[in-house]
Amino acid sequence: MADIYDKFSDKLPGRILEDIKAKEKLEKLTTVELTKVLERVSDEFEKSKVVPGEAVGLVTAESFGESGTQMTLDVFHFAGVSELQVTSGLPRLIELFDARKIPKTPEMEVQILSKYAKDEKMIRKVASKLKELTLQDISTEFSLNLMKGNIEVKLDLTKVKDFGFTLDEIEKTLKEKLKKVNVRKLTYGFVFEAPEGVFELTELHKVKEKVKEVVVRGIAGITQVLPVKVGSKTIVKCAGSNVKDVLAMEEVDSKNVTSNNLFEILDSLGIEAARQTLINEGLSIIEGQGLDVDVRHMLLLADLMTNTGTLKGITRGGIAGEKGSVLARASFETPIPHIINASISGEVDELKSVIENVMVNQPVPMGTGLPNLVFGVEKKTKELKTEDKKENKEKIKK
Repeated sequence: MADIYDKFSDKLPGRILEDIKAKEKLEKLTTVELTKVLERVSDEFEKSKVVPGEAVGLVTAESFGESGTQMTLDVFHFAGVSELQVTSGLPRLIELFDARKIPKTPEMEVQILSKYAKDEKMIRKVASKLKELTLQDISTEFSLNLMKGNIEVKLDLTKVKDFGFTLDEIEKTLKEKLKKVNVRKLTYGFVFEAPEGVFELTELHKVKEKVKEVVVRGIAGITQVLPVKVGSKTIVKCAGSNVKDVLAMEEVDSKNVTSNNLFEILDSLGIEAARQTLINEGLSIIEGQGLDVDVRHMLLLADLMTNTGTLKGITRGGIAGEKGSVLARASFETPIPHIINASISGEVDELKSVIENVMVNQPVPMGTGLPNLVFGVEKKTKELKTEDKKENKEKIKK
């Protein structure tokens, strides 16, 4: 069998051969059957190759543009949790290709390790550690004492007990997160005072808002959680995203944490993970709409957006604004500033791409316009001169 694979090693990529080997072991193919399979796959692989000179960018743009006209403006809601919703369809596709810093509806999927998901009580406990719980969530009243220049917070002691807090634990958290504010514990809550003197009125309001948003438990940014069973796995769907802090949790399977926030993935896991997330998100949106776009179009866009090591959108400030051709940049948006800046700096456009050649009415470098005819002019001229000299010498002799 190994000899058969060796014959096709120069015709098929190693990844495809490995997949066929795995299938062959399951199906228990004979030598004849395996040869037929490899020949058929080899033929299909050759047919799938891009012809040199084909305008792959244009085909990709056309494929997404045509599919985009059939997309709907979807927002998917999870049953039972009104705040947990995910933007899908065309709006999400635009978010991806624009490389927006923050998605409209950020979300995460977090898989819990099996030893922490043995029963419902343990699952709820882990889910509660994920959900952001602020001081405002466990308080009943925030009041400003203008005479003393401080803020008084009255806690909901029933909620404090239900969530398993003690006042000492809350006080410790508040002191860690509010470095420039003095925290004093009372029997019913806390008092927040200035380190020296008293807070001014404007500053008092700012401190009040800051105190309300202090996260006393959970992970900042995750506002809702929904544990679900997927086969034997327990996954927590989260509204909001904070990849870095979630990966630090011991109860979480760090290999199975996903987020739709590309820049958080980039910062936490690197550019390759961001590229794969971009591909997965794009394909899931297209497939969810019942459309068919070749995966290579998505791969081309993902590579284009990430090939510099950073994430760039297909926008004026991203990829389109960094093209080497001034005419190509001018054709996208704001043409006059591009042309003026190029004129001032003496920029030269070598007319190597499609757009600029169309603009100057020249054959575009694709298809039959891609190859150039090369011939030795100087060599041919020298040969002709040599022949002329021979003829002249012969005439003189005669």
